[in-house]
Amino acid sequence: MSTEPDDTQRPGPAAPAPAAAPAMSGISIRHMPFAWFWPALAGALVALLLRIAFSGGPGQRFSAMLGSFIYLAPAVCGAVTVYMAERIGRRSWGYYLWMPWISTALFLAGTLAIFIEGLVCAVVIIPLFAFMGSLGGLAMGIVCRVTNWPRPALYSFALLPLVFGAVEPQWPNPEQVSGTSRTLFIAAPAERVWHELNNAQGIRPSEVGDAWAYRIGVPMPVAGVTQDTPEGRVRKVQWQKDVHFDEIITEWRPLQRVKWRYRFSPDSFPAGALDDHVVIGGHYFDLRDSAYTLTPHEGGTELRIDVSWRVSTRFNWYADRVAQFLLGDFSEHILRFYRARSETAAAAAA
Repeated sequence: MSTEPDDTQRPGPAAPAPAAAPAMSGISIRHMPFAWFWPALAGALVALLLRIAFSGGPGQRFSAMLGSFIYLAPAVCGAVTVYMAERIGRRSWGYYLWMPWISTALFLAGTLAIFIEGLVCAVVIIPLFAFMGSLGGLAMGIVCRVTNWPRPALYSFALLPLVFGAVEPQWPNPEQVSGTSRTLFIAAPAERVWHELNNAQGIRPSEVGDAWAYRIGVPMPVAGVTQDTPEGRVRKVQWQKDVHFDEIITEWRPLQRVKWRYRFSPDSFPAGALDDHVVIGGHYFDLRDSAYTLTPHEGGTELRIDVSWRVSTRFNWYADRVAQFLLGDFSEHILRFYRARSETAAAAAA
């Protein structure tokens, strides 16, 4: 029997261990220019796709005014942003809250760039979108830290707007009616103020343009003139961008009080004059009535305006506060407009 060692039985050199797979695209992404920006861009693109999907008409499935879009689309935007960032590296709790602000801002900018959203809606919805984006980012940050299934969670999260968007229109829409009042003293007699209220023509942008509603894109008024018609007194109103509508006078006490309800026709708001899914008098928002009350005082007249409106959304708590701010600010500016015109005319007459 041979005593030579059998080479076939000798342990050979250890096989080289397989090379470690490079960290996902983390290393490459981390060293790309503007690496911080890509997660936000990814979140914005996903939300933009949701906005394109939510192109239904008012009251229909997948309308952009449904609560399933208003609440969940920015939340998905924030969740995608944080998920993509976590794939690159661990982020802080503060990152989960503030980075979705950037992605939701990019999302809204994208809707404006491709003309599927108007400036008015984009501006007024920014605070709510930023808040919901932070909630979505925080939720995804928690999932990434305490579970091993962030991707399935993200997919499930992204489907929620589509699921609820299909069934939400079957539920009754809540309705809320609110109003606001403002008062201003005018150093002019009631006769002069009454005349200006019923014969406002040639309104210049410089006379009303500081109101926030006009700053964010609502067309400015051009004229408002009371006329006698076969159906009674009607105030004919014209705004910029060919907007026009009637104010049907329901109370008429010369030199004391005038009140009207609003009447909008199908062509009152040409396409593009306002955001088409939130047209005044539409499914989600309506002006109900307005009134001016004149009270004579020594040296002039106290003029009060009362405005009421309706909001019908899943986020009335937010929409009504926006209406309170914009219509309250409008009321203050329109009173100043009538004060300036009345006092100027009274001084010229004197």
